[in-house]
Amino acid sequence: MKLQSNERGELNILLVPVILLGVLFVAAASFGVWAYTSRQDYKNNSDQKSAAAVEANKKVVQAEDAKTYAEAAKQPLKTYIGAEAYGSLKLTYPKTWSGYVVASDSGGGTPLDAYFNPDVVPNISGRDSTFALRVQILSQSYADALNSYSTYIRQGKATATPYKLPKVPSVVGTRIEGQLTYNKQGSVVVLPVRDKTMKLWIESGTYKADFDNNILPNTSFSP
Repeated sequence: MKLQSNERGELNILLVPVILLGVLFVAAASFGVWAYTSRQDYKNNSDQKSAAAVEANKKVVQAEDAKTYAEAAKQPLKTYIGAEAYGSLKLTYPKTWSGYVVASDSGGGTPLDAYFNPDVVPNISGRDSTFALRVQILSQSYADALNSYSTYIRQGKATATPYKLPKVPSVVGTRIEGQLTYNKQGSVVVLPVRDKTMKLWIESGTYKADFDNNILPNTSFSP
């Protein structure tokens, strides 16, 4: 009987490490499965993230290339020269733009009324038409021309600062930024030209870079 008891005890003692080994095996197998699954999930997500990053970078590069091409396509600039009677205005603008100019040798209230826009000039009679560039020679005093913006300046919707064209530094005018009309914002330069007034303006911030870099630096007239 004692021998049988010892055998059971030995069997019980041997059973403990077997169970522990089994538990460790199951744990190791579970960890292996978890590690493999995690690795595959990371790999898949990593591949997706890498592909998304490559695609995003591709779009950025394409946008930058398109912008560079669009800027290069504007050169060389076109030139418009107005009548000598109104200061022989010399105006340059991107060659990718079109112009529509209404000029009158007999004078009138607006001896020169010009519209410029990329590709095609919109309907000049359209109340909501927006142009890349407008240029006018007006048969009104410089003070009267400025007065048309006084309300917006008083309301803080526009700002006014002295301005000189780089090629005509002897003539001091005014540059106004902000609200130009009840439904348009932009930048306008108002300059006295002999007994008349010249206005150059943009009706959208989209064309501010062209206004500042291509148009104003190259515009000139005879004072």
